Amino acid sequence: MTLIFVLLAVAAGSLLPIQAGVNASLRLALSHPVLAAITNFSVGLSVLLGYAAVAQIRLPVASQLAAAPWWCWLGGCMGALLVLSGVTLAHHLGAVTFAACIIVGQLTASVIVDHFGWVGFPQHSITPQRAAGLLLLAAGVFLIRRS
Repeated sequence: MTLIFVLLAVAAGSLLPIQAGVNASLRLALSHPVLAAITNFSVGLSVLLGYAAVAQIRLPVASQLAAAPWWCWLGGCMGALLVLSGVTLAHHLGAVTFAACIIVGQLTASVIVDHFGWVGFPQHSITPQRAAGLLLLAAGVFLIRRS
């Protein structure tokens, strides 16, 4: 079962450079990066609301919303910043540099989140191997950008 989850995560990750390019092209068509990001989220919200209606998923009640930790509400802000960064940076950097930079940022943050056990993740200390992996990833971005 773990292999299926890994493959699904890889497939989801493969959408990032495509999404960034699509959204950056939408920015050109709409003449503003914020309008492209709003359109992106509006379409995504419509798809999710449609799925929720078909699947008959009940909306949460106020007490469920209030029970969530305060930091849970930051996810939408983070998603908006990620989409907006793709809209504004992807065509300037190119797909591979943009994706490589995003991956370095994701993995650096992941090592820190794991080290401290933040946002519900189990604690896993930073090891020399993890630190070396991050340095190699950063070197990879440097090599990709120089080519």
